[in-house]
Order: sequence, then C-alpha cells, then structure tokens
Amino acid sequence: MPTSYKVTFWDHRHRPDRRKPWMVRWTVAGREFSESYLSKTQADGRKAELITAARSGEPFDVDRGLPLSELRKEKQITWYELGRRYVEARWEGAPAKTRTTWADALATVTFELVKSKAGMPDKRIVRRALYSWAFNVHAWGEEPPADWAKALAWVQKQSVLVSAFEEPPMVRRLLNALAVKLDGKKAAPSVILRKRRILGHLFGYAVKEGYLAANPLPTVQWQPPETEEEVDPGVVVNEDQAAALIEAVGRQGKRGAHLRAFFACLYYGWLRPAEAVFLTLARCHLPVEGWGYVVLDETRPRVGSAWTDDGTSHDKRGLKHRAEKATRRVPVPPELVAILREHVAAFGAAPDGRLFRTSRGGMVQESGYGVVWQRARAEVLSPADCATKLGKRPYDLRHAGISLGLNSGVDPTEVARRAGHSVAVLLRVYAKCLHGTVEYANELISKRLNRNRTAPPPTPDPGP
Repeated sequence: MPTSYKVTFWDHRHRPDRRKPWMVRWTVAGREFSESYLSKTQADGRKAELITAARSGEPFDVDRGLPLSELRKEKQITWYELGRRYVEARWEGAPAKTRTTWADALATVTFELVKSKAGMPDKRIVRRALYSWAFNVHAWGEEPPADWAKALAWVQKQSVLVSAFEEPPMVRRLLNALAVKLDGKKAAPSVILRKRRILGHLFGYAVKEGYLAANPLPTVQWQPPETEEEVDPGVVVNEDQAAALIEAVGRQGKRGAHLRAFFACLYYGWLRPAEAVFLTLARCHLPVEGWGYVVLDETRPRVGSAWTDDGTSHDKRGLKHRAEKATRRVPVPPELVAILREHVAAFGAAPDGRLFRTSRGGMVQESGYGVVWQRARAEVLSPADCATKLGKRPYDLRHAGISLGLNSGVDPTEVARRAGHSVAVLLRVYAKCLHGTVEYANELISKRLNRNRTAPPPTPDPGP
C-alpha cells in the first residue's frame, strides 16, 4: 500500500443542516479526506488523534488517509490464523521437508500462545492436531478427526491476537515456548535456532501483510544457544570396522544381502542416504578394474505422503545446496565398484533403473535399513563399543568415509566437491575428525627450529 508522511490539517467545516455537522478535514500527499461527527468535541478529539499520529512520525495510507496503526487494528487476526496464512502463502513449490519444519515450529509454540489454558484438551492431542492438520495445507480438504476438531476449536478461540507481540512479554513467551519439547525438557540448540529462524520469517510475512509494524523478535534480548556443528569423532568407525560392518550387513538375511551395496555407497562413495536410495544403474560407470564414478542429480528424502505433492513418501528434490538441475560426479574406489557390480549381477535394477528397492519394488526406507544396520553393528562391535555412539547411525558411515579422505591428505577442495559440501562447511563440520594434524604441524616446526640451531653462526664483520 502507498504511504506518505506529508499530512496537512485544515480547520473544521461546520454544516448545520447535516445530521453530523462537524467535519474533520486533512490531506495525505495532496489527497483530501474527511470524517463527520455529531459534536465539535468529537471532531476536536479525532483531529487530535490524527495530529498525534502525524507528529510521532507515523506514515499515513495514501488511499484511505489513515495512520497505518489504525489500519493494522482493522486487520487484526489471531496468532493461529497468522500461522495458517503463512504456510498457505509459502506452500506451493516448497520442499516437503521444509513444510514439516514449518508445521513443527508452529505447533511447538501455538498452544502456548493463548489467552487462557482453561478447558485445554490433552496437549499431545492439541500438538498432533496442529502439526498434522492445522499447518498442513494438504489436510485442509478433509475433516479432522473429532478429537482434533475439538482441540483446534479450543486453540482458535483462545489464540492471542498478533498485535500482542508488540509488547515484549508476549515475545518472551514465544521464545520460551520454542526452547522446550512437549515433555518439558529443553530442546536441542540446533532445533531451537531452526525454529527461531522460521518464526523470524513468519513475522516478516506479518509485517509485509500489514499485521505488524515491525518484526518484534529483535526488540527482546535473547541469547541464542551454542550449537555444535562438528562431527563427533566418537561416531567415526575406522577402515577395518567400516569394511566389517558392510560385510556383516550382507549376512542379515535377504534384506541385508540387498542392502550391502547401499551401505557401501555411504562409506566408499560418501553419498547421503537420500542420494543413495535413488541411485540408478544408468548413472553408474563401473569398469572391470580401477576406479569408477557415479553421477548424482537428485535426492529422495523421506518425509511422509501427507506432505508431498504427489502423495508418495519420498520427495523428489535436487541435490542438497545445489541448483535444481545441478549434478555431482563422484569418483568411487575399486572396492565400491566391485560391490556394485556384484549387486547388479545378483539383483539387477528396478524398471525405473534404481539399484536399491524393497521386496515389493518400493523405495528403501530408514525403518528397514536401520534395523539391518543395528543387527550388523551388534555382530561386529564389542558390547562396550555398542553401548557408545560409535557408528550408531547409518549416516555415520558417510562421516567415516569423508574423514578418511581428509586424513589421507586429499585436498579439502576436492573432498568438499565429492561430498557435496562447501569447503567452509566441510572444515567446520569435520574439524574434530582430522587426526595427525597436530603431530604433522609439530614436525614441521621442529624441522625449522632444528635447521636454525644447526646453521653455522654468522661470520662477524672484521671491520675496517
């Protein structure tokens, strides 16, 4: 909406023959506006309100001639409704995983931002209704279950107005709410920061739509939690352990035999699980001898059919942190080439070219390969190691493979390219997994110091 600070006031116009004889008159950017009142006292009061707004530096809407604060009051909606409008406005074309993060952040705080908790249903039901229906645009075409409908009716009635966030206490309630989990325990720092960023975007939307004058979050002092981005060296298996784990996967029945090559891709090829699940035979170059390569052009993260546009459990996306049609060519060592060749000979490929699939031809899922991985881990690792974080998640195989590349002396730029990272992220995330760098640095310094000690002393100047 066009606004202006150029506001001029005129004297009242008195028209005795009118039902409301006293007219307040002013202009905004040269356009004339007026309002009529029964008495001069009312007209004087209204003029005083407008003058106060103008003198305080508030912009006026050029089309309606009113201060923006008055227009925002006309448009007031609840926090609950703001959240629904926000997800609806951004839903089209958004990754399914991103949609779930919006719903999670909003569901976390919405049932805390209420005028009263009197009559509140079970908070687990409220949160599930908010996450699965209120903030999921795909669900709006169907009636929610009865207990969800009751919970949502309560939220809609009790939700605070968006204008409440113009006051710091309500902003603090919001920040406190996003910092705890449903059970009351403190959320992980990375989760808190992610939800804080989402709510910052939501308030930006509120400002754009005229519901608020400014984003209120910066007005409250808030210390962001410290986050730990680095990979914990305690999760990284060594070369012998990785090879043994991959072979043990192959011994876990028919499913394990099929998934052996899948896990090998994570370790030897540094693939993310979402990249490996849709690896196709046509994208693999597997020579009889030597190194081969695979070409990656998409990921298939599993987010659930309720969040994807096509109703499938996996969302088809481009490579992480890459342009939509970008590809990544990843050299793979002879060890992985051999395993992939054995896999193709034993299992072939799906009609769409996928190397890995379920017994019914579906997409490989975490619930399936996670069970196989835990059985292989229990077979290979000692009970003491099994009780630790060592190789606890299948993703830790990728961490182990990338750490191996860095510790082998491969240039970080090349490691980052193969892994699909930026160099800055690579060095930050894997800083603690670089082994031997201290000893190597000490050796270089010692060589320099020893060279200086053994060098012959300089010949004194004999003088004239």
